[in-house]
Amino acid sequence: MVLLSAAEVKSHLKELKGWSVTGKSVWKKFKFKNFVQAVDFVNRIVPIAEELQHHPDVTIENYNEVIISSTTHDEGGLTVWDFQLVHKIEQLAVK
Repeated sequence: MVLLSAAEVKSHLKELKGWSVTGKSVWKKFKFKNFVQAVDFVNRIVPIAEELQHHPDVTIENYNEVIISSTTHDEGGLTVWDFQLVHKIEQLAVK
């Protein structure tokens, strides 16, 4: 897999509301009404990550906030795999 250029990353970000790049990762914080909804969201990400064989870093903060961060560790930065994953995660969030 080839690392994306800065222009390619910027182009992908235009399609994603609320996602940012920090260092070599793309990330977003999602907020839910309660802990149960936050954990449910994380659980719904699992089959997507398994299907793509690309797994994000997941953090639950303040009981109802989920931070999703993705990078392609083997490549040392962002690849199309990261954006395929976050697009699918974003679709979950709007349901």
